[in-house]
Amino acid sequence: MYTYRELFRMPEFTPLFTASCAQVASTTLNGLALATLVYARTDSALLAALGMFGPSFAELVGATLLLSVADRVRPRTALTLTALAGGAASAALAAPGMPLWAMFAVILALGLVNSIGSGVRYGLLSDIVPPDGYVLGRSVLNISVGAMQIAGFAVGGVLLAVVSPRMTLAIGAALAFVAALVLRCGLGARPARSVGRPSVAATWRVNRHLLSTRARRAVYLSMWVPNGLVVGCEALFVPYAPGAAAVLFVAAALGMLFGDLAAGRFVPPGVRGRFVTPLRFLLAAPYLLFALPLGTPVLAGAAAVASVGFASTLLLQERLIALTGEDVRGQALGLHVSGMKAMQAIGATLAGLIAQYVPAGAAMGLMAVAALAVTAALSPGLRLSDPVRPLRRTSRQLSSYRAASPTSSAP
Repeated sequence: MYTYRELFRMPEFTPLFTASCAQVASTTLNGLALATLVYARTDSALLAALGMFGPSFAELVGATLLLSVADRVRPRTALTLTALAGGAASAALAAPGMPLWAMFAVILALGLVNSIGSGVRYGLLSDIVPPDGYVLGRSVLNISVGAMQIAGFAVGGVLLAVVSPRMTLAIGAALAFVAALVLRCGLGARPARSVGRPSVAATWRVNRHLLSTRARRAVYLSMWVPNGLVVGCEALFVPYAPGAAAVLFVAAALGMLFGDLAAGRFVPPGVRGRFVTPLRFLLAAPYLLFALPLGTPVLAGAAAVASVGFASTLLLQERLIALTGEDVRGQALGLHVSGMKAMQAIGATLAGLIAQYVPAGAAMGLMAVAALAVTAALSPGLRLSDPVRPLRRTSRQLSSYRAASPTSSAP
C-alpha cells in the first residue's frame, strides 16, 4: 500500500490535486452566487435550483455526445482549456446586464465542458499513479472535494453578505484561472490515450462498448442509482429538520470523508472486494430511521454512518478500471462521473416530488427502500465483476481435476 507522502511525491499528482481544489472551490462559489443572483431576479426557487444544479443535467448530455474527446486529446491541454473555460464562463456571468436566457446558456455550456474535464482528469490520475495506488489517489481527491465544498459554501456565504453575487462570481473566475495556470505549468506533456478524431459517433460506440457486458453494466448502475437515491434523501434535510439541517449536512459530509479516508488508506488492496457489498447496503439502510420520530443526535449519527457507504463507489471505480482498456479509460471514468451527477440531480428531484405528497421523513424512507432494492437486484451481476471470484472458481476446478485424475499425486 502507498502512503500519502509517497502519493504527493509523484511529480504530477500535486499540481493535479491543487488545481482540483481550486476548481471545486470555484464551482462551489459560482453555484451559490448564481442561485442567489437568479433568485433575486426571478423570485423562482425552481430557476434558482437550476442555476446551481443545471450543469449536472448538461453533463449527462455531454456524456452521450462529447465524451470521446476525453481519450483523444492531450490531457494537459484538455484540462488547461477546461479550467480556462470555467474562468471565462464565471467572468461572463459576472458581467451586468446579461439576459436570463444567456445566463442559462452559459451554465449549460459549462456543464458540457465539465463532462469532458472529468473524464480527462480521472483518466490522467490512473496514468499518474500505479494501478494499486488509484484508490488512494482518488480518495484524496474525493476528500479535497468535500473539504473544498464545505469551505466554499462557508466562504461563499460570507462573501455574499459582504459583496455582491457578481463579485463572488469574479472571485470564482479568478480561482479557475489559477487552476489553469497550475495545470499548464505542473503537468507533463503526455500524448493522447487513444487515436482517431472525437465525434458523437465515437462517443456512442465506446459508451455502447462500456455498457455491453453485464459485469460493467452492474458496476456502472451500482455507482449511479443507489448513490442518486441516497442523495435524494440528503436533499430533504431542510424540509425534514429546518432548524437542524446544517447539522445533518455536516454529519453526512464527515461520514463521507471518513469512508474515503478509510477505504483509500487503510483497506489493503487484496481485501477491498470484501467491503463492496456491505458498504453498498450501508449507504441506504440508516435512512430508514428517518421515518421514525427520533432525535437529531441519533439521526445525525445515522446520516454519518450512511455516508461512509459512499466509499463503495470508490472501490467500484478500481473494479471498473480493471474491466476497461487503457485506450478508453478516460471515457469510462467520465461516463461514471457524468452519470453519477445526473442521477444525483434526478434523485433530488424525485425525492422532492414524493415529499409533496408524504412527510419528508416518509419520503426519505421510501428513497432508502428503493436504494436497497436496487442494490440487491444488482448484486448478482456485480459478483461477475469481482476479480477474486474467477480465481476461486479456477482454483476449485483445478482441485476437482486433480482429484479426478488417476495420475495425480500428493505433493
